[in-house]
Amino acid sequence: MTNTTTATAQAALSTIPPDIRCAQDYERLAQQFMVLPHYEYVAGGCGRDITVAANLNAFALWAIYPRLLRDVTAGHTRLTLGQQAFPHPVFMAPVAFQQLAHPAGEIDTARAAQAMRSCMVSSTLSSVRMEDVAAVASNGGSPRWFQLYFQPQQNDTLDLINRAVNTGYSVIVVTLDASIQAASLRAQRAGFRMPQDCVAANLRDHTAPANITLSPGESRVFQGIMRDAPTWKDLEWLMTQTSLPVWVKGVLHPDDARALQNMGVAGIIVSNHGGRSLDGAPASLDALPAIRAAVGTSFPLLLDSGIRSGSDIFKALALGADAVLIGRLQMYALSVAGALGVAHMIKLLCEELEICMSLAGCATLKEINRGALVRCGTSATSTDFPPHDNSHE
Repeated sequence: MTNTTTATAQAALSTIPPDIRCAQDYERLAQQFMVLPHYEYVAGGCGRDITVAANLNAFALWAIYPRLLRDVTAGHTRLTLGQQAFPHPVFMAPVAFQQLAHPAGEIDTARAAQAMRSCMVSSTLSSVRMEDVAAVASNGGSPRWFQLYFQPQQNDTLDLINRAVNTGYSVIVVTLDASIQAASLRAQRAGFRMPQDCVAANLRDHTAPANITLSPGESRVFQGIMRDAPTWKDLEWLMTQTSLPVWVKGVLHPDDARALQNMGVAGIIVSNHGGRSLDGAPASLDALPAIRAAVGTSFPLLLDSGIRSGSDIFKALALGADAVLIGRLQMYALSVAGALGVAHMIKLLCEELEICMSLAGCATLKEINRGALVRCGTSATSTDFPPHDNSHE
């Protein structure tokens, strides 16, 4: 079995497997549908996967209060962010190189997002051109955002922005926490190598990265890899180059969140890159309440990293998020059943969230707040963090 994008342990199915009972079941089945090195790369983060584990454990530390005699028959999961309305708070995260999971890659994810009216955030490092992703998403009017990585050459960054605008993307999401990325030890031990036919399609016509030349005594990291890392000046420049709303992804510290808000960004994604950036960073969920407190009750916040269920989504909303982005589950479902699998995974998450809301007595997202949760092992409802408005309406 070779390490190519088309080699899979088992061909993706054209129907939903009968033993899928919840969204997280796709994680279990994905191991049968992806070659081992690909699976280990997707499942792993970086280093020893300390932050990957922390993301999952953070959700387990919270319990949800069931509430009695609440009428939720007029319930819904609609929300508005900026000027955009969404039917539910389940977005598709910008996952790179999706052909590692399925030959159709991002095309099938876009089809699923369109069918489920989920916002898809398309990655700079997509294995399919942004124009091709947009062509699929535009058929049903599904909202689409473009995730941007700053390029070493400013003209190349500007090219990506202009292409996103011209293709109908409505938001630019710039990721700022991944200047250095390395495969996890588990992926390295599985022998993962990026297949030659899995490339960043959006960057094919861009300037090839220059070889790093170091002077004696210079660091390969500080003076080498970090030479092209973006700074605050780069973000200021970016915001002058487009009229689209600019969101920032990769925020964990409240001081950074406050500075970004003051700069005028449209929203923030609280994220540790799924544990793929700094191994040992706090769980995104753990960082969320302090960031919500820093930016106030109505500033748009999204969260990713570690979500596996509708109850996880509920907990994220209760602690300050307005919506969430799904990363690894997206890849797992894609590997099992292509577009159908991703659409089914979104449907399951939405239904799991609705069940959780109903039993917790919350008819709308706006009613989900910190008072709905209790820290495991305690009996009192904390009021450490202010309520927030999830509706933005």
